[in-house]
Amino acid sequence: MSSKHIGISVALVLSLVVLTTTIAREIDSRSRSCTTVLESQVCTWVEMDGITVVELGATIPLELIEAVPADAEMTWPPEQLATVILPAEARNALGFDHLGINWEAHGHPPSPFLTPHFDFHFYTLTQAEVQAIDCSDQSKPVSLPSGYVLPDIDIPGMGVLVGLCVPRMGMHAMAEEEIESTDPFDASLIVGYYGGEAIYVEPMVSRERLLEKSGFELPVPTIESLPVGVHYPGEFRAEYDAAERQYRLVFTGFDTD
Repeated sequence: MSSKHIGISVALVLSLVVLTTTIAREIDSRSRSCTTVLESQVCTWVEMDGITVVELGATIPLELIEAVPADAEMTWPPEQLATVILPAEARNALGFDHLGINWEAHGHPPSPFLTPHFDFHFYTLTQAEVQAIDCSDQSKPVSLPSGYVLPDIDIPGMGVLVGLCVPRMGMHAMAEEEIESTDPFDASLIVGYYGGEAIYVEPMVSRERLLEKSGFELPVPTIESLPVGVHYPGEFRAEYDAAERQYRLVFTGFDTD
């Protein structure tokens, strides 16, 4: 074999080694957890760079969005559609524990949110801790993200929900301009609190918006005084994969310094 052919063979072998190593590294950098919801598989996942979380998110099949019942009975407290544990890396590096999904077939107050929508709660509390929330603790955080409010909402027949607190969820801080809007919302980023501390971040998205089958972004506010070991994201985007017929809800920009 000529030296030229030997050189080509060596280069080819080296390329294959690099490619195999890269693929293995990419596979090793991903971790996920899945559960079946209405015959669709919903997964949470993290993307790692060494010991650093680059992305945290969930994969939501369009089949699930299409399958939820339009005439679902309203219950109080609202029943979760699904709970999906987050991979251990999310808990260890960021302090996030699980994803709770709620299907609000009729929406809920305030008025801009009286439209069918999904709640995607990324909780820092354990499932048991979330289930124990009864809204008896009415303390609010010392400060809120810029432009956000924790409204006290009077619900006929139920009384005042301080900080829009919902049992087995917590309080809901919302962008003030969205609460004051006279138009139905399509997507919003909610920050959850209980006992004066941030406990979840929630993309709340209308079913109509998700059925458009297109990606979008939502601004993530800066949240001060987070509990020790908890790191919130700086950015959020939803990507739609037409080939797989699914959304990827993606959080990035975690401040872990």
